[in-house]
Amino acid sequence: MVKYGFNLLLWTGQIDEKLYPIVERLQKIGYDGVELPIFDFTLSNYTAMGKKLSDLGLGATAVTICVDDSNPISPDANIRKAAVERLKKAIDCTHAAGGTHLLGPIHSAIGTFSGQGRTADEWMRCKEVLAQAGDYAKQAGVMLVVEFLNRFECYFLNCAKDAAQFTRELNHSHVKMMYDTFHANIEEKSIWAAVDSCKDQLVHVHISENDRSTPGEGDVKWDESFAALKAVNYQGYLMIEAFGMALPEIAAATKIWRKMFPDEFYLAEKGLAFMKSRWEGVGR
Repeated sequence: MVKYGFNLLLWTGQIDEKLYPIVERLQKIGYDGVELPIFDFTLSNYTAMGKKLSDLGLGATAVTICVDDSNPISPDANIRKAAVERLKKAIDCTHAAGGTHLLGPIHSAIGTFSGQGRTADEWMRCKEVLAQAGDYAKQAGVMLVVEFLNRFECYFLNCAKDAAQFTRELNHSHVKMMYDTFHANIEEKSIWAAVDSCKDQLVHVHISENDRSTPGEGDVKWDESFAALKAVNYQGYLMIEAFGMALPEIAAATKIWRKMFPDEFYLAEKGLAFMKSRWEGVGR
């Protein structure tokens, strides 16, 4: 059966004890797990958070990114080596927190563009980097999960079909892909076709509204999205990913220029109720 989760990036990109009251309230609201941002690699913070989540009975996944000096598709071998090392650090943090999945645009540097589409050389470089990171993730018991992003945030992987083709070709037991309703809302011609195209590689889902705020209060094709996921027997997390203005650097990165919801826990409560009602209502 599916599990319901919430990405903590709505509050912060830093893992520390200030998040404890937030995860406690998310547990009381009824969430099964949370998604931890990994931008800082202080292992002790993730170990402590893992204990807190375990005490609350909450599961965990994690999200990270690649940047220019650790870009998996760079022609510079030293930068690709740095990409492997960065991913290893993020895997260590995920493992320390008891996380099962490490996801995100781990295929290329976010927000960096070449002025053209991806090349065959970039495709091969990325496969080499993620194969190495996948081997390390397997030893840690962590699944690496590739996330496609819309064309305004990256150029390497922009749709479900391409992300699935990438992980299918890589053919690694611990490198799969995910689906995000926000990016799909921009890039996919057919929600049904998109989900079907990746069903054999799909291990994680972000539930994200078209304006990045409260799921169900925007214009994503929710009926189609939930029905398509249920049709392929998806069984992982339905993880809300929303963004606000709590942290200027995250607001800038996600292009959030105005407040889109009353408060964070309004979004969390309404979002969970919406996901449950739509998922449980499919087929009735």
